[in-house]
Amino acid sequence: MTSKRFAIMEQPIVIQQVIDQVVHPHAGAINTFIGTVRELTKGKRTLYLQYEAYPSMAEKKLVQIGQEIQERWPEARVAITHRIGRLEITDVAVVIAVSTPHRADSYEASRYAIERIKEIVPIWKKEHWEDGEMWVGDQLETTSYPEGAPKMEGEE
Repeated sequence: MTSKRFAIMEQPIVIQQVIDQVVHPHAGAINTFIGTVRELTKGKRTLYLQYEAYPSMAEKKLVQIGQEIQERWPEARVAITHRIGRLEITDVAVVIAVSTPHRADSYEASRYAIERIKEIVPIWKKEHWEDGEMWVGDQLETTSYPEGAPKMEGEE
């Protein structure tokens, strides 16, 4: 596991280690969001997902989200870890931990974090179903990649 507060990793996420990064004596609340791979999406049975990312850029965007949260909720502490690679049903894909002095702020900041991840972090997924597979595209599912994942800079 990594000790970085904002990380992209291929290994399974250790949830407690993400939480430990936001523990603070002034925090009266720690909210955790744990995103997992579900079996059914829009009526289709998913067998597994393949997440890919530009790790260095994705981590910079996670840091940006942390900074945005800090601006809106100055007493918040945030840690975000997103997994890439092949994830099976029920595997943990993302963990967000937010600590704040009061619970309402931790809930709001956590929700803000997951929505911003889907908006700006360069992570995409390929869904593998019983009857086929498809690169879904960005996490808002607004951009698809019918030819496969987007190319890394310098690739052809």
